[in-house]
Amino acid sequence: MENNKEAAGAAAGAAAAESDGTAEKRARSGDCDDAADDFISSLPDAVLGTIISLLPTKDGGRTRVLSRRWRHLWRSAPLNLEVSTRPPDADADAAGPVPTSSRVPPSVVSEIISKHPGPARRFSLHCRGDGDLCPQAESWLRSRALANLQELDISYAEPPLLTSVLRSASNILVAKISHCDFEPAMINFPFLKKLSLFRLTISADLFPGLLSCCHALESLSMTKVRAVGCLRLSSPTIRTIIFRHSYGETAELVIEDAPRLVRLLVPYCERDDSVTVRVIRAPNLEILGPFFVVVSKLLLFQVASGSSLNLAIGRRFYMEIIFFMFIVCFPQGISLVSSTNSMRTLKVLALKSSGQKLNAVLNILRGFPCLEKLCVIFHTNRERNDDNEPQYDPLHPIECLETRLKIVVFKSFEGYGKQVDFAKFFVLNAKVLDKIEFEVRNQYSSETVAYEHKLLQVENRASREARVEFRTTSY
Repeated sequence: MENNKEAAGAAAGAAAAESDGTAEKRARSGDCDDAADDFISSLPDAVLGTIISLLPTKDGGRTRVLSRRWRHLWRSAPLNLEVSTRPPDADADAAGPVPTSSRVPPSVVSEIISKHPGPARRFSLHCRGDGDLCPQAESWLRSRALANLQELDISYAEPPLLTSVLRSASNILVAKISHCDFEPAMINFPFLKKLSLFRLTISADLFPGLLSCCHALESLSMTKVRAVGCLRLSSPTIRTIIFRHSYGETAELVIEDAPRLVRLLVPYCERDDSVTVRVIRAPNLEILGPFFVVVSKLLLFQVASGSSLNLAIGRRFYMEIIFFMFIVCFPQGISLVSSTNSMRTLKVLALKSSGQKLNAVLNILRGFPCLEKLCVIFHTNRERNDDNEPQYDPLHPIECLETRLKIVVFKSFEGYGKQVDFAKFFVLNAKVLDKIEFEVRNQYSSETVAYEHKLLQVENRASREARVEFRTTSY
């Protein structure tokens, strides 16, 4: 009980500290008062209020003891209210970066709200399915302090509590829902711009209803989700999609119509054949990846009809499929029929390769004549050689290498074997490059850099303007 009171006091402006005169003593002593070199305190109230609203709940309340200048700011700063039913000494919450020690227990929320007249920026509620919180949550969200809430973060909530919270916060702009079982019928966010779904199950039957309730949605992130059935997406407003399936599960996402889609990101695929993404219509897609290039005699990327790149598979077997990442085995490899129907909107592409599939990568690049940046992430998956892949023919150059490709980034570059040959091709053939960047895990000495330059034949690079940089990065 004493801990709860202390938490409430900290979040509501360190009331306990003020009651024993600590704050005033500090203010009179001048130790924490405004000083000539206190540039932060000289900022406008609006800026300081924004700083406070970005702090965890307890830390935001404690700023009142800094000086007289800060004493009134907490009450007027947008409230960042983080509530958790877990004990303060619990481990960091798996659903987010904020440890439970920075959150407040439900028992003190009403006191905080009573001392903070609003407005509110963010309300985060992490509870292990405590259904008894439903009446309290409704009361909090109806309060003046939480009126016009901008951000909502709900985790571990059972359907009754989740329904109550979602229906009471229809004006939010950003929402994160994690570790919950929910139905799209619970959601009605006409102004929502960003939705993040984390560690939950999504049904193919209910997924369209989720998007139909979000009329202004611009960003959809589905991380470690379990997709039951094929998820079909149509949205006139969405600009960014991030899709990461649950480990050990297969998933399929079909983008049927997304006229404003710019970014389609598929990070951290645990297996080469675990994710299928089909795009039927995305006329403004600019950023794609990363995905595995090929495994054995496979092509993971196909574009056809619609926005499209026509491919001939086998001898004269033409397929009209939207581009997608999927493992399909064909004995004859894949070759382009025509470059006239290529996808000219794509500007940034990320691929994963062991470095042994150069020809497969080059065949993919033929479909993106306006590509400006290529990121190749080297990985250790075993791949057979690419003898069955159509070989690069200098008489039929790749358009983006001739006129558009400005930046090439090689991640996890180890500087030997096939990786060097892979990178050297771009050094010698990309004619308008501005920069080639190698991200390595170990610090390179000047001697090592000079040795790599020699292996890569940097002196003979096709673009004399290209800078070659080696950067050390963590794993």
